[in-house]
Amino acid sequence: MIDYDLLSDAERAAINAAIQGPGLPLQTALIVDDDDATRELLAEILQVNGIACVTADSVAEALCLLEIDSSIGLVITDLNMHPLNGLALIRKIRKSEWADLPVVIVSADADVRDAIEAMHLNVVDFLLKPIDAYELINLVQLELGLKTSKGSLLR
Repeated sequence: MIDYDLLSDAERAAINAAIQGPGLPLQTALIVDDDDATRELLAEILQVNGIACVTADSVAEALCLLEIDSSIGLVITDLNMHPLNGLALIRKIRKSEWADLPVVIVSADADVRDAIEAMHLNVVDFLLKPIDAYELINLVQLELGLKTSKGSLLR
């Protein structure tokens, strides 16, 4: 995939924060995955469907983006990342000012223990790879407030 985007994620985040109006729902999804291909595919699925997103390849980068981009209203994270995994990211989010942020886990090889811990961390959903794009889009639209119910777009 050839990337023609002239803006960095940080620049895009700053622009999104500047144009975000008061009282409007947070409308950007943060995708966190250390696999470049998966991260780009998820971003493309969301962007093609009109959903703004920023991406991070690590827990550290994700936390940095949360600090600078006030429009982030949802985190989509992989579980198996290094050095810190997706559950570590969710724990950090839950103990921060973003504690109420909805989180969706996307994983190819989660075990029952991971799923139980994710439930205890109040994740919105746990999607197994390969992902159903329609399920992901509907879930993200609902969580970002872009859709109030099945088939009812706010835009």
